[in-house]
Amino acid sequence: MKVSDVLRFLGALAACLVLLLLLALRVTSCTPLEKAGPAPGTAPPPPTAEAGCARPGWSSAARRNAQTLTDRAWAPFGRTEVGWETYAPLLQREIGTACPPDSEGFAAAFAAWQDEQRLPADGVVGEADFQLLKNAVQSRRPVVQLSAEGICPDTPEVIAAARPEEGYGGKLIHLRPGALSAYRRMVAAARAEVPEIAADPRNLTIFSGYRSPAADAARCAAEGNCDGIARARCSPHRTGLALDLYVGQAPGFPPDSSADPNRLFMTRTATYRWMLANAHRYGFVNYPFEPWHWEWTGERP
Repeated sequence: MKVSDVLRFLGALAACLVLLLLLALRVTSCTPLEKAGPAPGTAPPPPTAEAGCARPGWSSAARRNAQTLTDRAWAPFGRTEVGWETYAPLLQREIGTACPPDSEGFAAAFAAWQDEQRLPADGVVGEADFQLLKNAVQSRRPVVQLSAEGICPDTPEVIAAARPEEGYGGKLIHLRPGALSAYRRMVAAARAEVPEIAADPRNLTIFSGYRSPAADAARCAAEGNCDGIARARCSPHRTGLALDLYVGQAPGFPPDSSADPNRLFMTRTATYRWMLANAHRYGFVNYPFEPWHWEWTGERP
């Protein structure tokens, strides 16, 4: 055998040994392999609201809010109720946060809102704070603006009939034409955007629209409550711009029950949450005490 052949053989053998050594090091290494990322074209799951709601320095305010959320005895709408959990989604919208009402993030956002209102910015939801916020929300209702001037609006000259499937349980409903048109656009959007809303045909059907003053007077007299929360002598329904919508109901309650458990249940539904976030796009505002009651602002009452 030639010397050159021997040298080529030894070189090839050395190369094989080096390759085997490298493979052994790769297999026996204790360094973990890199984790696989999400598949191409798929986004990682969005963080929950709680994940981004830690705010150093606001834990005390968060604890106080967590306590009053369910045990504060008060009467923000003239009737005694306990806690403010029913109004938490409204507060979240008004102060611009998705953080839970018992979180540090909510307290920090509420403090920022308080500061804008020139209130003590302690992050704690107090009765005076809520009253100011409630007044701001109520002022968006044209009927409330007129009421403050001592004016009870006239009934409309023209009303239109809703389709049978638009009334709750097929009920015959009348509204002003503009309000009915805006309602239809809003419902179409809600059902297109939220499958849970579309899944139940009752969602956003109307169980009360235009009501004549005579019918309202007879009803409130029969029920013995003409000036309370349930019935008013000058009802917004006389304008043809107000409508009561099905947004859900707690077991054992009708959809327009003002019982506290029913109202709380409603504010947790996808239908109400969508309305709270989107109804303004179609000109509708809510009466906060009644999650089902909405008024169209596209025309003067």
